[in-house]
Amino acid sequence: MKTFLLHLSLAAAVSILTLALAPSVHAQQAGQNPAPTAAQQQNQAQMPPSGDTATHEDKAFTGRIVKENGDLVLKDPVSKVTYKLSDPAKAKEFVGKQVKVTGKLDMNSNTIEVGNIEPLS
Repeated sequence: MKTFLLHLSLAAAVSILTLALAPSVHAQQAGQNPAPTAAQQQNQAQMPPSGDTATHEDKAFTGRIVKENGDLVLKDPVSKVTYKLSDPAKAKEFVGKQVKVTGKLDMNSNTIEVGNIEPLS
């Protein structure tokens, strides 16, 4: 009788565990990521509505100001995206530094219309 109850308890535990893990395993097999990363969520928030080529409201972009091909750009190390800056003069004092750039993104040219640049602490 004790052996039967032990086997029954073990079978119940395995069943519960299987049911708890099934949605996660199913999502991975279907090629879906059940929980998007912070970078993915940030990039999704920066994308304008379908059909638009620029954001209508200012968005915040973070990364490092670097010189690339003679131009100052913002490189986002998380998403691996490089953004051109509409006003490189505003970025000169931040070369090599981590910053937050606020502005509108032109999707066609991948250029941020710079509103403000501030260093990250």
